[in-house]
Amino acid sequence: MAMYEIETESHIMVGWASSNEQAEHIAQLHYPEERIIRITKRPRDLWVISKRLLGLKGKGQPCDVARDCLNRASGDKLHAIRLYMLDTGSDLHEAQRVIETNMAMGW
Repeated sequence: MAMYEIETESHIMVGWASSNEQAEHIAQLHYPEERIIRITKRPRDLWVISKRLLGLKGKGQPCDVARDCLNRASGDKLHAIRLYMLDTGSDLHEAQRVIETNMAMGW
C-alpha cells in the first residue's frame, strides 16, 4: 500500500490506499458531501508537519485528552470544548485554548 494525500474543499487527508480509486473511496466515505480537488501518491512513507512553519513552536503541545475530546465530538469544536471542560474541570477559556491549539495541530 502507498500513502496518499487527498485534498477536498475543506480537508487534507493522508492515508494508506492500494490505488487512487481506493484513496478516492476513503475520502468519499468520510466526507461524502465534499468535492475531491486532488489525490496525490506520496513519494515516501512519512508525512511531516513542521510546527515552526505553522507558527506553533512553543505555543502549545499536543494533548491526548483534547484529541480524544475532538474525536468523541467528531471534530465539532464546541462539543469538544464542553467535553474537555467536563473531563478536566477546566474553565471555558482554557478549554477553548487547548482544543483550538490541538485542532491547528491536526488532531
